[in-house]
Amino acid sequence: MLTKREKIAYGLGDTASNIVFQTVMLFLTFFYTDIFGISPAVVGSMFLLVRIIDAITDPLMGVLADKTNSRHGKYRPYLLWLALPFAFCSVLAFTTPDLSANGKVIYAFVTYTLLMLAYTAINIPYSALGGVLTADPTERVSVQSYRFVFGMLGGLLVTACTLPLVNYFGNGDSAKGYQLTIAAMSALGVVLFLLCFYGTRERVTTPVAQQLTLRSSVQELWQNDQWRILCVAAFFLLTGMVLRSTLAIYYVKYFLGRADLITAFVTLGMLGNIVGCAVAQWLCRYIDKIKAYIGLQLIAATICIVSFFVGAEQLMLAFILYFLWGFFLQMATPLLWAKMADTVDYGHYKTGVRITGLVYSSIVFFIKLGLALGGALAGWLLAGYGYQANVVQSSLTQQGILLSFTLLPAIGSILVALVMSRYRLTSSTVLEIHRQLAEQSGEITPEHARVNALTQ
Repeated sequence: MLTKREKIAYGLGDTASNIVFQTVMLFLTFFYTDIFGISPAVVGSMFLLVRIIDAITDPLMGVLADKTNSRHGKYRPYLLWLALPFAFCSVLAFTTPDLSANGKVIYAFVTYTLLMLAYTAINIPYSALGGVLTADPTERVSVQSYRFVFGMLGGLLVTACTLPLVNYFGNGDSAKGYQLTIAAMSALGVVLFLLCFYGTRERVTTPVAQQLTLRSSVQELWQNDQWRILCVAAFFLLTGMVLRSTLAIYYVKYFLGRADLITAFVTLGMLGNIVGCAVAQWLCRYIDKIKAYIGLQLIAATICIVSFFVGAEQLMLAFILYFLWGFFLQMATPLLWAKMADTVDYGHYKTGVRITGLVYSSIVFFIKLGLALGGALAGWLLAGYGYQANVVQSSLTQQGILLSFTLLPAIGSILVALVMSRYRLTSSTVLEIHRQLAEQSGEITPEHARVNALTQ
């Protein structure tokens, strides 16, 4: 079993990642439209294009990580190599040079592309690292619970501190405030990535004789039918989740009419995320991961639908529902990432080939597509409903923000539940796969011995 110290060290890597990921989800659209002065339609289109470019690089990064051999392992060294470049790109993306309208769009496109590429280069190996820390399926859920609790703590830091720090550093200059705030957070991220690097160890190894090209890796990957299900589910999940998270600021400022409560609203939602991630492991002690995941998606969808009927004057209820949405939706997140590790084992069992980095990166590819579509939809919907920055919105615009913040994300969660109803890797099935893989390899490690004991 992994020590708590190692689980915490692994989780700190996601704290570092989420400092940027949550900032992009929650604040970058607002930063571009209301601080940098780019139209929401252009922002939406840019998000779609950049995130598609970024998503295409994910499988390439996964193959590169799988082929990496160093004294630090396959995946850990990227945390050491790329922490500083990732921080530098983060600061560039939130810098606002004095340019023409077209110049601003070009600058935003280039720097946002660099940021997403840097995020891919460090986050794909980090995600794959979670699949090689242990072969124990129970421990995998525990590892991912730690990961996402600490990841959401990074998100909590973003939601609670970003706007206050912007005001503090900027002293009336929001552009300067955002730049210095991201610089401070990125410096913290570098430290956390290094702690993750030094505090973890890779244990699940690739078969020694395995030699794969990109083409053969993709061919083997496609035979993994359970991987395909996770890809589709991840796409629908992120589309709805990013759409709702992106519009949270607009919902509070323009529908609820309380710009002063933005920080409180998104921070409460992040607290719901943290608590949800923390109890995921407890839930799996009593309910199989598949049934739990489907049920949680349906609960999240129901909360979104109920939110549609909440009036602007019902502030308390709006806050409570946003907390509950984060709680139930993020309770499912560690389960999803634990299932990714299970599909690696399933593919290894089915084809004889272990491609951890490619499995994770290809699922992240669909996560990025959902991220792209969700962000683009937010911009397009705002433009379609006549949104204008920093003015009183029309009733049509307010209703459009409400609809996009509630009912459309509900559809995403319902689609995820339908897709996951076809997923077949139950906990008992995964244990049996582990037992047979251990017998085939002839290498009965202490972790494999524990798996064998559980299947007897």
